[in-house]
Amino acid sequence: MKLTKPRLALITGILCISIFPILIKLRLTGGLISAFYRMTIAVTFLLPYVLLTKKFKLPKTKNILLAALCGVLFSSDVAVWNIAIQDSSATQASLLTNLSPLWVGIGAFLFLKSKPKTNFWIGTVVSLFGMVILVGFEFFMEMNFNRAFLFAVFSGVLYSIYLLVSKNVLSDVDILSFMTISLLASSVYLGIVCFSLNESFTGFSNTAWFVLVLQAVICQLCAWLSISYATQHIRITRISLSLLSQAIITAILAWLFLEEKITLQMILGGIILLFGIRITFYNKTISLTKYFLNK
Repeated sequence: MKLTKPRLALITGILCISIFPILIKLRLTGGLISAFYRMTIAVTFLLPYVLLTKKFKLPKTKNILLAALCGVLFSSDVAVWNIAIQDSSATQASLLTNLSPLWVGIGAFLFLKSKPKTNFWIGTVVSLFGMVILVGFEFFMEMNFNRAFLFAVFSGVLYSIYLLVSKNVLSDVDILSFMTISLLASSVYLGIVCFSLNESFTGFSNTAWFVLVLQAVICQLCAWLSISYATQHIRITRISLSLLSQAIITAILAWLFLEEKITLQMILGGIILLFGIRITFYNKTISLTKYFLNK
C-alpha cells in the first residue's frame, strides 16, 4: 500500500487522538471542563498565528455558518459522550459511539455524490466484529439500555454528521480558516454549557493545566489539522472507519503507562479491526456477485 501524504496525515491524526483517553483517565479535571479548555486553549494558539501570518481567509457566509455548525456538532458530541460515560461505563459509551462509521456510510449514501463502495460495507462489518471481540462478548450481557445507552448512540450520530458536514465545507474552505471558525464556535458553545452546569473554570493543579495544554496542542490542533487535511483527499467513509483504530493504540498506551492488561482476545479483535479498515483501502471494488459466481 503506497503511503501518500493524506494517509500519513490520517495516521498522524489517529496517533494524536489516541493519547486523549489516557490523559482523561488521569482525572485531573472534569470531563466537560476538560473539553472546553481543549477547544479554548487550541484556538488561543491558532487565532494569533492565522491573523499574524494572514492565513485566515474569510469564507462565504454559508461556509462560515457550516464551519460554526461543525464546531457545535463536535462540541455536542464531546458533551454527550461525557454524559454517557458518567452515567455508565467508558466501555459501553466508547463501543456505541464507534458505530459512527455505519451512520457515516448511510449519510454518505443518502446525501453525498460519492457513494460508499462495497469495500466500505464489508470493511465496516469486519471492523465492528473486531471491535466486539476486542471489547468481549460478555460485555453485551451486562449492557443497560438506559439514558446512557441512548446518549452514547447519539454521540456516534453527532460525530458522523460532523464528519459529513466538514467534508462538504473543506471542499471550499482552507483547513486553517475552517479550524479557526470551528474552534471559536466550539469554545463559545462549551463555555455556555459548562457555565450553565456550574462547572469550575479554575482551581486546578499545575499538572492539570499542563495536561489541558497538552490536550489542546496534541489532541486537538495536531490531530484535527492532520485529519482535516486527510478529509480533503480521502473518502469520508474511509476516514470514519480508520478512526476506529484509535481504540487499539489507546489500549497499547494504557498497557504501557497505566498498566492495563492486554489479552489475547484483545489482540485478535484488534487484528480483525485493522483488517476491516484495510479492506476499505483496497483499490479494486469488491463485487460480491462475481465472487460467489466464480466460486
